[in-house]
Amino acid sequence: MILVTGGLGMIGAHTARALLDLGHEVVVTAHRRVEVPSFLEGRVTVETLDVTDRDAFLALGARHDIGDIVHLAGSIPGENPVDFFRTDLAGLLNALDAARAWGVRRFAVASSLGVYIGRPEIPWTEDLSLPTAALPHVIIAFKKAVEPLTTHSLAGSGVEPVVLRIGTIWGPLVDPASPFCPIPSLVNSASPPPDLHADDGGDVCYAPDAGRAIALLTTTPTLRHDTYNVSSGRPFTYGEFAAALGLELPPGRANGPGEDPYLDISRLTEDTGFKPAFDVAASVADYTKWRAANPR
Repeated sequence: MILVTGGLGMIGAHTARALLDLGHEVVVTAHRRVEVPSFLEGRVTVETLDVTDRDAFLALGARHDIGDIVHLAGSIPGENPVDFFRTDLAGLLNALDAARAWGVRRFAVASSLGVYIGRPEIPWTEDLSLPTAALPHVIIAFKKAVEPLTTHSLAGSGVEPVVLRIGTIWGPLVDPASPFCPIPSLVNSASPPPDLHADDGGDVCYAPDAGRAIALLTTTPTLRHDTYNVSSGRPFTYGEFAAALGLELPPGRANGPGEDPYLDISRLTEDTGFKPAFDVAASVADYTKWRAANPR
Protein backbone atom coordinates (compact mmCIF):
# COMPACT_ATOMS: atom_id res chain seq x y z
CA MET A 1 0.00 0.00 0.00
CA ILE A 2 1.15 3.54 -0.78
CA LEU A 3 0.56 6.45 1.59
CA VAL A 4 -0.08 9.90 0.10
CA THR A 5 -0.12 12.65 2.71
CA GLY A 6 -2.23 15.62 1.70
CA GLY A 7 -3.94 13.19 -0.63
CA LEU A 8 -7.13 15.21 -1.06
CA GLY A 9 -5.32 18.35 -2.21
CA MET A 10 -4.94 19.01 -5.91
CA ILE A 11 -1.59 17.31 -6.53
CA GLY A 12 -2.17 14.63 -3.90
CA ALA A 13 -5.56 13.61 -5.27
CA HIS A 14 -4.28 13.30 -8.82
CA THR A 15 -1.27 11.34 -7.58
CA ALA A 16 -3.59 8.99 -5.70
CA ARG A 17 -5.74 8.51 -8.79
CA ALA A 18 -2.71 7.72 -10.92
CA LEU A 19 -1.43 5.21 -8.38
CA LEU A 20 -4.84 3.53 -8.29
CA ASP A 21 -4.92 3.42 -12.08
CA LEU A 22 -1.55 1.66 -11.96
CA GLY A 23 -3.12 -1.02 -9.77
CA HIS A 24 -1.85 0.01 -6.33
CA GLU A 25 -3.74 0.27 -3.07
CA VAL A 26 -3.65 3.82 -1.71
CA VAL A 27 -4.33 5.44 1.65
CA VAL A 28 -4.49 9.23 1.78
CA THR A 29 -4.37 11.57 4.75
CA ALA A 30 -6.74 14.51 5.04
CA HIS A 31 -6.79 17.40 7.49
CA ARG A 32 -8.13 20.75 6.29
CA ARG A 33 -9.73 19.43 3.11
CA VAL A 34 -11.92 16.38 3.69
CA GLU A 35 -14.13 16.31 0.57
CA VAL A 36 -13.29 13.26 -1.53
CA PRO A 37 -13.31 14.11 -5.27
CA SER A 38 -15.53 12.01 -7.48
CA PHE A 39 -12.59 10.32 -9.21
CA LEU A 40 -11.46 8.88 -5.84
CA GLU A 41 -14.83 7.98 -4.32
CA GLY A 42 -14.96 4.32 -3.31
CA ARG A 43 -11.42 3.72 -4.53
CA VAL A 44 -9.18 5.08 -1.78
CA THR A 45 -8.83 4.75 1.98
CA VAL A 46 -9.01 8.12 3.74
CA GLU A 47 -7.36 8.68 7.14
CA THR A 48 -8.09 11.92 8.98
CA LEU A 49 -4.69 13.01 10.25
CA ASP A 50 -2.85 16.11 11.38
CA VAL A 51 0.64 15.21 10.16
CA THR A 52 2.18 17.29 12.97
CA ASP A 53 0.89 14.67 15.47
CA ARG A 54 3.79 12.21 15.56
CA ASP A 55 2.03 9.49 17.53
CA ALA A 56 -1.03 9.57 15.31
CA PHE A 57 1.18 9.51 12.22
CA LEU A 58 3.17 6.48 13.39
CA ALA A 59 -0.07 4.71 14.37
CA LEU A 60 -1.00 4.53 10.68
CA GLY A 61 1.61 1.82 10.36
CA ALA A 62 -0.34 -0.43 12.71
CA ARG A 63 -3.48 -0.14 10.56
CA HIS A 64 -1.95 -0.32 7.09
CA ASP A 65 0.92 -2.20 5.45
CA ILE A 66 2.58 0.85 3.93
CA GLY A 67 5.44 0.20 1.54
CA ASP A 68 5.99 3.68 0.02
CA ILE A 69 5.26 7.25 1.10
CA VAL A 70 4.51 10.31 -1.02
CA HIS A 71 4.66 13.32 1.30
CA LEU A 72 2.66 16.20 -0.18
CA ALA A 73 0.93 17.59 2.92
CA GLY A 74 1.55 21.24 3.63
CA SER A 75 -0.01 24.18 5.42
CA ILE A 76 -1.04 27.65 4.27
CA PRO A 77 1.27 30.42 5.52
CA GLY A 78 -0.23 33.05 7.79
CA GLU A 79 1.14 36.31 9.11
CA ASN A 80 3.90 34.68 11.16
CA PRO A 81 6.35 32.73 8.97
CA VAL A 82 7.76 30.96 12.05
CA ASP A 83 4.40 29.27 12.61
CA PHE A 84 4.39 28.06 9.00
CA PHE A 85 7.94 26.71 9.19
CA ARG A 86 7.25 25.00 12.52
CA THR A 87 4.11 23.29 11.22
CA ASP A 88 5.50 22.07 7.92
CA LEU A 89 8.83 21.02 9.43
CA ALA A 90 7.01 18.95 12.07
CA GLY A 91 4.98 17.25 9.35
CA LEU A 92 8.07 16.49 7.29
CA LEU A 93 10.04 15.08 10.24
CA ASN A 94 7.11 12.90 11.30
CA ALA A 95 6.81 11.54 7.77
CA LEU A 96 10.54 10.81 7.72
CA ASP A 97 10.28 9.13 11.14
CA ALA A 98 7.49 6.95 9.78
CA ALA A 99 9.47 6.06 6.66
CA ARG A 100 12.38 4.84 8.79
CA ALA A 101 10.20 3.09 11.39
CA TRP A 102 8.15 1.24 8.78
CA GLY A 103 11.12 0.45 6.53
CA VAL A 104 9.38 1.71 3.40
CA ARG A 105 11.02 1.24 0.03
CA ARG A 106 10.74 4.80 -1.28
CA PHE A 107 9.98 8.24 0.18
CA ALA A 108 8.94 10.90 -2.35
CA VAL A 109 8.65 14.48 -1.13
CA ALA A 110 7.44 17.71 -2.71
CA SER A 111 9.97 20.38 -3.54
CA SER A 112 9.44 23.20 -6.05
CA LEU A 113 10.70 24.64 -9.31
CA GLY A 114 11.30 27.76 -7.19
CA VAL A 115 14.55 26.25 -5.87
CA TYR A 116 16.13 27.20 -9.21
CA ILE A 117 15.38 30.92 -8.85
CA GLY A 118 18.57 32.80 -9.65
CA ARG A 119 19.78 30.41 -12.36
CA PRO A 120 19.83 32.16 -15.78
CA GLU A 121 19.83 28.95 -17.81
CA ILE A 122 16.65 27.92 -19.65
CA PRO A 123 15.36 25.27 -19.25
CA TRP A 124 16.13 24.37 -15.65
CA THR A 125 17.73 20.94 -15.26
CA GLU A 126 18.35 18.88 -12.13
CA ASP A 127 22.12 19.01 -12.45
CA LEU A 128 22.25 22.79 -11.94
CA SER A 129 23.72 23.88 -8.63
CA LEU A 130 21.10 25.68 -6.57
CA PRO A 131 22.02 29.34 -6.18
CA THR A 132 22.05 31.53 -3.11
CA ALA A 133 19.28 33.95 -4.01
CA ALA A 134 16.46 35.93 -2.46
CA LEU A 135 13.31 33.84 -2.61
CA PRO A 136 9.89 35.41 -3.23
CA HIS A 137 7.79 33.26 -0.88
CA VAL A 138 8.12 31.33 2.38
CA ILE A 139 6.81 28.16 0.71
CA ILE A 140 9.72 28.18 -1.75
CA ALA A 141 12.16 28.83 1.08
CA PHE A 142 10.85 25.80 2.94
CA LYS A 143 10.87 23.58 -0.14
CA LYS A 144 14.51 24.44 -0.73
CA ALA A 145 15.28 23.28 2.81
CA VAL A 146 13.21 20.10 2.38
CA GLU A 147 15.70 18.62 -0.06
CA PRO A 148 18.80 18.24 2.18
CA LEU A 149 16.63 17.54 5.23
CA THR A 150 15.12 14.57 3.42
CA THR A 151 18.25 13.12 1.87
CA HIS A 152 20.29 13.43 5.08
CA SER A 153 17.47 12.04 7.25
CA LEU A 154 17.21 8.92 5.12
CA ALA A 155 20.93 8.34 4.59
CA GLY A 156 21.89 4.83 5.63
CA SER A 157 18.30 3.85 6.40
CA GLY A 158 17.66 1.77 3.28
CA VAL A 159 14.77 4.10 2.35
CA GLU A 160 15.19 5.61 -1.11
CA PRO A 161 14.53 9.38 -1.19
CA VAL A 162 12.94 10.97 -4.25
CA VAL A 163 12.86 14.76 -4.35
CA LEU A 164 10.07 16.07 -6.57
CA ARG A 165 10.82 19.51 -8.00
CA ILE A 166 7.24 20.23 -8.97
CA GLY A 167 6.41 22.84 -11.57
CA THR A 168 3.43 25.15 -12.00
CA ILE A 169 0.44 22.81 -11.72
CA TRP A 170 -3.18 23.62 -12.49
CA GLY A 171 -6.36 21.65 -13.13
CA PRO A 172 -9.24 20.05 -11.22
CA LEU A 173 -9.16 21.01 -7.51
CA VAL A 174 -6.89 24.03 -8.06
CA ASP A 175 -7.79 27.24 -6.27
CA PRO A 176 -9.73 29.13 -9.00
CA ALA A 177 -8.07 32.35 -7.81
CA SER A 178 -4.60 30.85 -7.39
CA PRO A 179 -1.96 33.54 -6.76
CA PHE A 180 0.74 31.29 -8.24
CA CYS A 181 -0.80 30.67 -11.68
CA PRO A 182 -3.18 32.92 -13.66
CA ILE A 183 -4.45 30.13 -15.91
CA PRO A 184 -7.39 29.09 -13.66
CA SER A 185 -8.53 32.74 -13.54
CA LEU A 186 -8.17 32.98 -17.31
CA VAL A 187 -10.20 29.82 -17.93
CA ASN A 188 -12.87 30.61 -15.31
CA SER A 189 -13.41 34.24 -16.29
CA ALA A 190 -15.57 35.59 -19.09
CA SER A 191 -12.79 38.08 -19.80
CA PRO A 192 -8.99 37.86 -19.44
CA PRO A 193 -7.44 38.97 -16.14
CA PRO A 194 -5.78 42.40 -16.35
CA ASP A 195 -2.07 42.71 -17.12
CA LEU A 196 -1.87 39.27 -18.76
CA HIS A 197 0.08 39.37 -22.02
CA ALA A 198 0.05 36.83 -24.82
CA ASP A 199 3.77 36.05 -24.87
CA ASP A 200 4.20 35.68 -21.10
CA GLY A 201 4.07 32.19 -19.64
CA GLY A 202 6.68 29.60 -18.80
CA ASP A 203 6.33 26.35 -16.91
CA VAL A 204 2.84 24.78 -16.83
CA CYS A 205 1.62 21.22 -16.24
CA TYR A 206 -1.94 19.88 -16.06
CA ALA A 207 -2.67 18.22 -12.71
CA PRO A 208 -3.52 14.71 -14.00
CA ASP A 209 -0.19 14.66 -15.85
CA ALA A 210 1.68 15.80 -12.73
CA GLY A 211 -0.03 13.14 -10.65
CA ARG A 212 0.91 10.44 -13.14
CA ALA A 213 4.54 11.59 -13.17
CA ILE A 214 4.72 11.40 -9.36
CA ALA A 215 3.03 7.99 -9.38
CA LEU A 216 5.61 6.68 -11.85
CA LEU A 217 8.48 8.07 -9.77
CA THR A 218 7.01 6.30 -6.75
CA THR A 219 6.50 2.91 -8.40
CA THR A 220 9.11 2.53 -11.16
CA PRO A 221 11.32 -0.36 -9.99
CA THR A 222 14.65 1.40 -10.48
CA LEU A 223 15.50 5.11 -10.43
CA ARG A 224 18.96 6.39 -11.30
CA HIS A 225 18.68 9.67 -9.42
CA ASP A 226 17.23 11.08 -6.21
CA THR A 227 15.92 14.35 -7.69
CA TYR A 228 13.46 14.83 -10.55
CA ASN A 229 11.69 17.73 -12.21
CA VAL A 230 7.93 17.14 -12.45
CA SER A 231 6.17 19.11 -15.17
CA SER A 232 5.27 19.06 -18.86
CA GLY A 233 8.77 19.65 -20.18
CA ARG A 234 7.87 22.50 -22.52
CA PRO A 235 7.18 26.24 -22.11
CA PHE A 236 3.69 27.61 -22.64
CA THR A 237 2.35 31.08 -23.28
CA TYR A 238 -0.85 32.57 -21.92
CA GLY A 239 -1.71 33.37 -25.53
CA GLU A 240 -2.02 29.63 -26.23
CA PHE A 241 -4.56 29.25 -23.44
CA ALA A 242 -6.45 32.37 -24.51
CA ALA A 243 -6.65 31.04 -28.08
CA ALA A 244 -8.10 27.74 -26.82
CA LEU A 245 -10.81 29.79 -25.07
CA GLY A 246 -11.50 32.07 -28.02
CA LEU A 247 -10.04 35.06 -26.16
CA GLU A 248 -7.41 37.62 -27.07
CA LEU A 249 -4.66 38.97 -24.85
CA PRO A 250 -2.53 42.08 -25.35
CA PRO A 251 0.45 41.17 -27.55
CA GLY A 252 4.01 40.92 -26.32
CA ARG A 253 5.33 40.56 -22.81
CA ALA A 254 4.41 42.55 -19.71
CA ASN A 255 8.05 43.16 -18.76
CA GLY A 256 9.69 43.41 -22.15
CA PRO A 257 11.63 40.90 -24.26
CA GLY A 258 13.10 37.69 -22.88
CA GLU A 259 12.23 34.12 -22.03
CA ASP A 260 10.34 32.58 -19.13
CA PRO A 261 12.02 29.60 -17.42
CA TYR A 262 10.58 26.11 -17.43
CA LEU A 263 11.56 22.65 -16.21
CA ASP A 264 13.37 20.10 -18.35
CA ILE A 265 11.92 16.59 -17.75
CA SER A 266 14.40 14.50 -19.76
CA ARG A 267 15.51 12.68 -16.60
CA LEU A 268 11.89 11.89 -15.66
CA THR A 269 11.10 10.60 -19.15
CA GLU A 270 14.26 8.52 -19.43
CA ASP A 271 13.75 6.78 -16.08
CA THR A 272 9.96 6.29 -16.09
CA GLY A 273 8.78 6.68 -19.68
CA PHE A 274 6.55 9.60 -18.68
CA LYS A 275 5.10 11.81 -21.40
CA PRO A 276 2.33 14.38 -20.84
CA ALA A 277 -1.09 13.31 -22.11
CA PHE A 278 -2.63 16.82 -22.17
CA ASP A 279 -1.81 19.67 -24.50
CA VAL A 280 -3.34 23.13 -24.08
CA ALA A 281 -6.59 22.41 -25.91
CA ALA A 282 -7.13 19.08 -24.15
CA SER A 283 -6.42 20.50 -20.69
CA VAL A 284 -8.75 23.47 -21.21
CA ALA A 285 -11.54 21.20 -22.46
CA ASP A 286 -11.08 18.73 -19.59
CA TYR A 287 -10.97 21.45 -16.93
CA THR A 288 -13.96 23.29 -18.35
CA LYS A 289 -15.99 20.07 -18.23
CA TRP A 290 -14.86 19.42 -14.64
CA ARG A 291 -15.75 22.94 -13.46
CA ALA A 292 -19.24 22.62 -14.92
CA ALA A 293 -20.02 20.14 -12.14
CA ASN A 294 -17.52 21.06 -9.40
CA PRO A 295 -16.79 24.18 -7.31
CA ARG A 296 -13.01 24.01 -7.83
